[in-house]
Amino acid sequence: MIRGAGLLAAVAVFVILATANSGGYRYGASDQAFYGPAVALRLDPSLFPRDRELFAPQMRAWLGDDLFAWMTRATGADVSTVFAATYLVTLLTLAFAAVWFVRGLGASWWVAGALLVLLTLRHQITRTGANSLEGYMHPRVLAFAIGVAALGCVVRSRYAWAGAATIGAAIIHPTTALWFAVVASVAFLSSTVRRGGTTAVALIAAVPIAVAGPFLRFDRMDPAWLAVLAEKSYLFPSDWPASVWAVNLAYPVVLGLIYGYRRARGETVSGERGLVHGLLALVVMFLLSVPFSAARVALAVQLQIARVFWLLDFAVMAYVSWWLFSSRLTHSSARRAGLLLLLGALSVTRGTYVLAIETDRPLARLSLAPTAWTEAMTWLAAQPSGLHVLADPGHAWKYGVGVRQASSKDTFLETVKDSAMAMYDRDVAMRVAERTAATAGFERMTADDIRALDTRFDFDLFVVETARTFPFPVRYRNAQFVIYDLR
Repeated sequence: MIRGAGLLAAVAVFVILATANSGGYRYGASDQAFYGPAVALRLDPSLFPRDRELFAPQMRAWLGDDLFAWMTRATGADVSTVFAATYLVTLLTLAFAAVWFVRGLGASWWVAGALLVLLTLRHQITRTGANSLEGYMHPRVLAFAIGVAALGCVVRSRYAWAGAATIGAAIIHPTTALWFAVVASVAFLSSTVRRGGTTAVALIAAVPIAVAGPFLRFDRMDPAWLAVLAEKSYLFPSDWPASVWAVNLAYPVVLGLIYGYRRARGETVSGERGLVHGLLALVVMFLLSVPFSAARVALAVQLQIARVFWLLDFAVMAYVSWWLFSSRLTHSSARRAGLLLLLGALSVTRGTYVLAIETDRPLARLSLAPTAWTEAMTWLAAQPSGLHVLADPGHAWKYGVGVRQASSKDTFLETVKDSAMAMYDRDVAMRVAERTAATAGFERMTADDIRALDTRFDFDLFVVETARTFPFPVRYRNAQFVIYDLR
């Protein structure tokens, strides 16, 4: 009972510190520019008559929109509440899964505590476009947390349960689940093929690839498509500098060294050999993919295989936590407690700095921040669906949330997110390229420019800061923004 209460307290502290180190929880941020509208579209099919073609390629590979829409209908809550609850579930799942994993390695509760503290320290997985945590609901992080639970099953040689967990993760975020499925599959094969393990596992693992090969498309991205992705440097590992290669390839080295140390001490567990084989298989798979992404094969780019290093990042944190509390430096309970307190102080200090200085945000904000921009979006959200809105192409990062997310209205261009979605489809990329060119120099456009743009693309409303005035009918105005009628 005491141990259970202690674990619950530790998990509660983990949730608070993880949120603080992520800059506080906020609704509508970053990648929710896709996830929010996708769920809204499932709830109301009349929304986004123009923008649904933008969402379609990514929505085809994601079942989560149906799941979130179902939860919203079933609970009667709004999407922001469902997203906040999912964020909390994500952190709780990650915390319990991490403890499940490290205890499955035979590690002590000291090690479990250290791993939880290290996990609160949000960081970027170097040059992959992914972070270890996000300060908002992201299906990718929830799928990762479920995947960690699958790894906990792997080290216990419970492969059926590991498979079930990866299927659950695939519903939430398929590509993240794919990497855990690879680890679990290779671990299972490794456990059944004891002799000639590496060669046999590689040959058996090649069978599904050979079977699926004829059905996979290997279209190459042409220069026009690639031009839209020019700022997404993380998509092309062949362009990484040597320092990034050194950081990411250090993961398997550290993993191998600590695993070898555990073997020498006789402290490995039944499924650990398979786990390590599976993680190293991810590295091999990544290395094999580099020539394909360098050749701009669309599938290799879209899978973003470099994100396998996120799994190695977690595994290395777990193994380093074990090593720290298994060395001579921490042979006594007093030293272990001191080290754990030191790690905790680091997390508290960093989290306080991120919240109070770096971002100046509250620990949690469950709805959109009350700004002049969101006031304008609230008015816009109350207008009939199907309206086509023109706004500054960079409005999402300038003002904190996109028009689509905040008002569920078709939006001509949202530069950062639209270019990211362009990765999944060439037609989408050409749409983004055309609209980016059409709005070049947006901040200097005159009324005649706006009229010409309206003639080409048929807008209904035009949102702009009040510092710029135009001779169009005004539908809404506040201290910072005005919404003009272009019909």
